[in-house]
Amino acid sequence: MAETKREIERKYEATGDDVRLPDLTKAAGVASVVDKGVAELDAVYYDTQDLRLAADSLTLRRRTGGDDAGWHLKFPVATGIRDEIRAPLSPDVPRTLAALLRSRVRDTPLTPVVRLLSSRHVRHLLDEDGALLAEVSVDAVRAQRLSPGQVATAAWTEIEVELADEVDPALLDRVEKRLRKTGLRPSQSASKLARALAETAPSVPGLPKPPAADRTPAGDKATAGGHVLGYLRAQRDALIGFDPAVRRELPDSVHQMRVATRRLRSAFKSYGKVLDRTVTDPVGEELKWLAAELGVDRDQEVLTERLQNRIAALTRTLLLGPVRGRLRIWSVARRSGSRRKTLAVLDSKRYLALLDTLDALLAAPPLRPAARRPVAEVLPKAVIKDYERLAGRIAHALELGPGEPRDLAMHAARKAAKRARYAAEAAEPALGAPAKRFAKRMKAVQTVLGDHQDSVVAREALRGLAIQAHLAGESAFTWGLLYGQEVAAAADRERELPGVWHRASRPKLRAALGA
Repeated sequence: MAETKREIERKYEATGDDVRLPDLTKAAGVASVVDKGVAELDAVYYDTQDLRLAADSLTLRRRTGGDDAGWHLKFPVATGIRDEIRAPLSPDVPRTLAALLRSRVRDTPLTPVVRLLSSRHVRHLLDEDGALLAEVSVDAVRAQRLSPGQVATAAWTEIEVELADEVDPALLDRVEKRLRKTGLRPSQSASKLARALAETAPSVPGLPKPPAADRTPAGDKATAGGHVLGYLRAQRDALIGFDPAVRRELPDSVHQMRVATRRLRSAFKSYGKVLDRTVTDPVGEELKWLAAELGVDRDQEVLTERLQNRIAALTRTLLLGPVRGRLRIWSVARRSGSRRKTLAVLDSKRYLALLDTLDALLAAPPLRPAARRPVAEVLPKAVIKDYERLAGRIAHALELGPGEPRDLAMHAARKAAKRARYAAEAAEPALGAPAKRFAKRMKAVQTVLGDHQDSVVAREALRGLAIQAHLAGESAFTWGLLYGQEVAAAADRERELPGVWHRASRPKLRAALGA
């Protein structure tokens, strides 16, 4: 069973072995310092032979000694902040931790790469009530490279200040001020592992290089090919990065991972003049599959929240029957199934093959002749083409009367609006403010069309809930009332669309984007 701890700390470098800490009770808020003695720690760090985890600033270790012996997997959150996921000691990497690394390592084995032996002298900083504020440790570290052919060693001393739970991070600033007065300076390495890798591999300066797929140069960012490849790599990295967040059920992670798949697929289509679509279309179909599978979880989340808000807005007199209870049971049942399905997808061979395919495509991109042309010649035309595609779909939707054909046409227009928005967002670093304004207008159109589609999906769910209530002998009145509200909401969006579209299409887009 794994547990997660948010780790907020700062590291400092010492120039010698004899480290003397200043009087830290002079840091505001610190009433006393308690010496907790010395602990001997033995940690073996695991990675792939090409150091994929280190390249992404992840660390996986098996540590004995101290009061937190076990397996520790650390994900960077921000500078000085990491999430540490712990699992009990075992001979091999725990399955729970291995799953969180699967998008990065895939079928590549994890092996020991570095061993760190640390003699840790710990002191606790306490407030006037005796509550723990922070832990200060002086670590005498000995590092040994464990990779085949590597026998290098290194030694150093460093100081760590780790904040206790729910303590104001401003304490770290006050403690640092005291440490700096004694000549200590912030560490140049983000972690002990990073320093060990650098100092035990003198022929490779700094951190190890990323995997081969990431080392391929994106090309000149002034060219259409270089710019588009840079964007695609960023989305590929986001897709891989959100995988463990989805497994951990972090807020909004499913949505963000799904967005990355859609942006990749959209860029393949929008920038077909840059990348050969005979190569990218099959990859796009696999991305479509992944987005749909992830959507089962995300769509259920959005739908449940929408219905809960509708119910919360009703007066008590309009809530006939166990409405909230029925919605809760319905949502939990569907959520449980979708969660299992999402995890099964992330563990599937098809998904891992897709990640490998993306790496291979970006390592050897199928560039077309337009890829060598300047961004200002290629990108605006691609954005305008997507805009004109959207214009045709909206015109078609507005010609139809209310009913299922219009619902389907509005949904098709929504997908076109999203593609036009993503195309502009991809071009924004190169085209600047005009692309940013265009993307903002496309988002407004997408929002109206998206809310319309949400009402269509909600009506279908409400109809099913009404049938369930009726068969259980409950009143279906409230479900019918909510159904009517969704019909009215869809009609409101249909009336709103022409105005939003007019504002979005008013600028002379070709001139604005330089097309």
